Amino acid sequence: MLVTRRALVAAAFALPVGGTVLRPALAGETAIFAPGGAAISGYDPVAYFTEGRPVPGQANHALMWRGATWFFDTAAAMETFEMNPAAYAPQYGGYCAYSMSMGALSPSVPEAFTVYRGRLYLYSSVNARATWSGDISGNLARADANWPTTIAGQ
Repeated sequence: MLVTRRALVAAAFALPVGGTVLRPALAGETAIFAPGGAAISGYDPVAYFTEGRPVPGQANHALMWRGATWFFDTAAAMETFEMNPAAYAPQYGGYCAYSMSMGALSPSVPEAFTVYRGRLYLYSSVNARATWSGDISGNLARADANWPTTIAGQ
C-alpha cells in the first residue's frame, strides 16, 4: 500500500479537526448566535478576512461546529476554517460585540462588522459598530470580562 505524504498530513489533521469541528455543542462550550441554526446568518466567516466584506455562504460548503452550521463561499474557505475555526469564528459567539461590552446578549447582522487585531467582531447595527469604534480598547476589555458570565446566564 502506497501512502503519500499528503495522505499522512491529512490523517494527522483529521483526528484533531474532526474532534473539534464535528462534535456537537457540549455544556460549558461557547454558545453561537445562529438564527435558524446558521452561524452568521449563513455568511462565510473566512471571507471577512480574505475579502474584507460579508459574502453569503453556499449550501454545498457547510459544516457543523459548536452546535451551529457554518457556510462558506468556497471549498478552500471551508478548509481554512476547518484547520483553525477559532481564528475565523466571530468573537462572543457572533453576538453583538457592543452589547456584550454592556453585559447583554443581542443579535448581530452580517453587514455590521470589524476585523480588529485579527479577530472578527459583529454588531447589531452599523450604529453599534460606530459606537464601539469610539473606544475599542475599553469596549473590548468590558466585553471580554462580560462574555463568560453573560453567556453562562443565558
